Amino acid sequence: MLNRMTNEPEQQIGVGTPDAFQRLWTPHRMAYIQGENKPTDSGAGDGCPFCSIPAKSDEDGLVVARGESVYAVLNLYPYNGGHLMIVPFRHVADYTELDEAETAELAAFTKRAMTALRTASGAHGFNLGMNQGAAAGAGIAAHLHQHIVPRWGGDTNFMPVTAHTKVLPQLLADTRRMLADAWPAA
Repeated sequence: MLNRMTNEPEQQIGVGTPDAFQRLWTPHRMAYIQGENKPTDSGAGDGCPFCSIPAKSDEDGLVVARGESVYAVLNLYPYNGGHLMIVPFRHVADYTELDEAETAELAAFTKRAMTALRTASGAHGFNLGMNQGAAAGAGIAAHLHQHIVPRWGGDTNFMPVTAHTKVLPQLLADTRRMLADAWPAA
């Protein structure tokens, strides 16, 4: 890092052995890494963030759209801008626990989410998926949620490859508003 006054290299104290890399600090990620607000049990209620989100306003909960049995919400720790999740209101852990109406609405919301993301941000493609169980990588295994991650040609640049850092160009509140405005009617 260069000293702005002298334009000379500035020694960084406490960051390890000096090297040629600049440091991009993302301390907000520590909340995710440490499991802040992650439920400690498998029960519904106050400990499950996916159970508490529907009681909030759309803005406060980052909810993009609500249906009869599912809702679309922005991921608080997104892989890409516009990273949505489709979540059943009912606290279930496994896809096989959904009833037919929930399964159908989850599929319909997935299609609407893709349409909204294409309309609002020009997404070129998508990664869709559910991590079922902690062993499969589910951050909140006790409450089912499907990820919809928008992708663009060339969106994997040097930042995530070399720095293991994603650069998100928009605040979550602005992204929520943009996608809610682009959400197609049922």
